[in-house]
Amino acid sequence: MTDPILSTHALGKTFQVGKQPVRALADIDLSLRRGECLAVVGESGSGKSTLANLILGVHAPTHGEVRLDNTPLPAARALAHRKRIQLVQQNPLSALNPKRSVRASLRLALDIHGIGTPQSRRDRIDALLTDVGLDPALADRRPAALSGGQRQRVAIARALAPQADIIVLDEPTSALDVLVQARVLALLNSLRVQHGLSYLFITHDLAVVRNVADRVAVFENGQLVELQATADLFSRPQADCTQRLLAAVPVVSQAELTLRDALSNRSSHDEL
Repeated sequence: MTDPILSTHALGKTFQVGKQPVRALADIDLSLRRGECLAVVGESGSGKSTLANLILGVHAPTHGEVRLDNTPLPAARALAHRKRIQLVQQNPLSALNPKRSVRASLRLALDIHGIGTPQSRRDRIDALLTDVGLDPALADRRPAALSGGQRQRVAIARALAPQADIIVLDEPTSALDVLVQARVLALLNSLRVQHGLSYLFITHDLAVVRNVADRVAVFENGQLVELQATADLFSRPQADCTQRLLAAVPVVSQAELTLRDALSNRSSHDEL
């Protein structure tokens, strides 16, 4: 097996809340393979967003390290590191500058990372919008003039602009309706293959990653409690936390209906 493109080693984070230390993440060993979509799921407060922020360099770890191509990343990330690891946020309306046109937002990403020549960047912007299924004619609109799905596609295009290797997707479809969610997920699948991307997909909803993720890491109370291939996790969940999350997933097959009923019966028996 080839070395992972991204990995964490004994990664931990403790925040100081007043005089009280609060452990948000504890000794996490995790790897993201090249071309893989690794989903990180868990309930609110499980530590998944802290993990994303440590990988992005928003916070410095209390202990442990993040490695890119097996090389430890410094707490203060260089521009070259930020170029390779990009973020797509949960709410594209707040993530995009409302005063900037789509073209200006994408152009800024290209300018910061020195992608192309000033003359070629207009063509690059048109190509990025086409890649995410948008008409380049939308480039002169501002975010408020776009639908939620269009705004999220612009946010994805902005993450692609620096020619990133890794994209951290932080609940990228939770602000969208179900039909638009499906379209954005299909787009992410296509772009991963087309550009050879690796995804770290943060979500609280296992249903969202059912057809996107290769593996799923389940977090609870700052700890990694389960890591399995997606199909195995859906058919043979091990951790209690995973079973609770799966019990809330919409059922799409008889096998999953049987599993959901078994989990529900187990939970009812435990309560008794």
